[in-house]
Order: sequence, then structure tokens, then C-alpha cells
Amino acid sequence: MFPRLPTWLTWSRIVMIPLMIGAFYALPMPAAGIVAAIIFALAAVTDWLDGYLARRWSVTSRFGAFLDPVADKLIVAAALVLVVDYNPGVGLALAAIVIIGREIAISALREWMAEVGTSAKVAVSWIGKFKTSAQMVAIFLLLWAEPVAGLSLFLIGEWLLYLAAVLTLVSMVQYMVAAARDA
Repeated sequence: MFPRLPTWLTWSRIVMIPLMIGAFYALPMPAAGIVAAIIFALAAVTDWLDGYLARRWSVTSRFGAFLDPVADKLIVAAALVLVVDYNPGVGLALAAIVIIGREIAISALREWMAEVGTSAKVAVSWIGKFKTSAQMVAIFLLLWAEPVAGLSLFLIGEWLLYLAAVLTLVSMVQYMVAAARDA
């Protein structure tokens, strides 16, 4: 057993951000998008693995609990910026702004709720979990962007990102309503 491995896996997601950005801009397309998508997928696997190992080995920590969502938000924001930079347009930009803006708003809300002693009252809902899944798959497909077996992965990713943006707004409203009850 390696008690610090979960935290190191979380740190690895942060280290993957410049690797993903570097690959995206250093390599020619379509290889750039494919390599960035693979790095993003690897980061998603470490997100699952760090939490699983921390719970299984009973090595959770307050620092790990803080760092994990920070790493998640950073890599998602970086990947969304890459997608919008390479595919400028109102739809993708708006979806990215909604997703990134929600993360900022909910982080601030959680901080405020912790200050007033009600942070436990807003737990992650199934909508939030579904939103996260749709968002992660969407970003992977948008980065990959190349068709597979005649299937437009970009188009599927685009629609999944729009779905994730709608679910993002729904989950944000849930958080805000729950917080307003305790305010």
C-alpha cells in the first residue's frame, strides 16, 4: 500500500494540463487532438482511481478532498479553452462559459456555506454526476474530433457538451435553491 498515491494521482492531473496544451499546439492536427484527448482520458481515469484508492485504503485526507475538485476543474477548463480556441463559435463558447462559470459559482457557494456551517446540506446529486459524465465524454470527443467508422465524434461531442451545459444550469439551480433555504 502506498498511502500518498491517491494524492500523487491527483497532482498528476494538474501536471497533465501543460502536457495536454503542449501536445495540442505542438503536434499537427489531427494527431494533436487525438493526443490531447488521450491525455484528457488518462486524467479522467486518475480522477476515478485516486478516489477509489483513497477510500479503499482509508487514506483520505482533507488536503486530498480539497485538491481533487481543483484538479478536475483546472483540466476541464483547460480542455474547454482548447476546444473553443480550435473551433470558435457561439455554441461551444457559450457552453464552455456556462460550465466554467458554474464551477466558479458553486465553488464560491460551497466556501460561503462552509463559513456559515451548512456545507453538508448540498451534496452531489445524480444530475451533477450525470452532467460530469456527459461533460467528460463530450470533451474527449471534441478533442479527438476525428470521425471513427464514419461517425462524427465531434458532432456527438458537441451535442453532449450542450446537454452537459443544460444539466450544469439545472444542478446549479439545485445548489442555489438549497443554499437559499439555509441563508
